[in-house]
Amino acid sequence: QGHLEESGGGSVQPGGSLTLSCAVSGLQFRLYDMRWHRQSPGRQRQEVALIRHDGRTSYLYDVKGRFTISRDNDKNTVSLQMNSLKVEDTAVYYCQAGATFWGQGTQVTVSS
Repeated sequence: QGHLEESGGGSVQPGGSLTLSCAVSGLQFRLYDMRWHRQSPGRQRQEVALIRHDGRTSYLYDVKGRFTISRDNDKNTVSLQMNSLKVEDTAVYYCQAGATFWGQGTQVTVSS
């Protein structure tokens, strides 16, 4: 059974950077499309970034040019580099493998 564990969340000032990482076990990682989602109180969950099994990527319009998703098929990890963070990026960030497997989430707080 797949297990996903996020790390790297924290608090940062506007304009700062964070890198989230998601370690995946129990799956044939290289076969899975991987996504990062986020959810903040009172808002719908948003799909932030996608990296397909073949490496193609796509991003939420709001984060294009600021966030970069990447994967390491040897280490079974997917990362989200977040630059130029804004207050509105504050949320719990979750990684997802395929359509089924989710991590527990990691909090990102952007405030001055």
